[in-house]
Amino acid sequence: MRTAHQLIVENDDIANTLELPRLASRLDVIREICRHLAPYQAGERPIVGATVIAKDLTIDSLAIMDMVMELEDSFDVSIPMNVVAEIHTVDQLADTILDLRAKR
Repeated sequence: MRTAHQLIVENDDIANTLELPRLASRLDVIREICRHLAPYQAGERPIVGATVIAKDLTIDSLAIMDMVMELEDSFDVSIPMNVVAEIHTVDQLADTILDLRAKR
């Protein structure tokens, strides 16, 4: 018979995967945003916090909404539409996600 501790240790990778959104740091959030935005990167310009999502990247509004929904699922938050409309940069998106997570 296994103890609860043994089961947790054996499934440690699964627990880490499930806990990522709860323990996400600002860097984790920015990395996840950049991962979603990478296909829309314009030329050699890196995606950084100051990147204006709709202006500096080759992304349309539908793709932005799809990305936001995926980020909401990843970080277990819900970003209101009026707030999404006011987000312009990667930093603003990361701050919004972190602020919503802190309010839970």
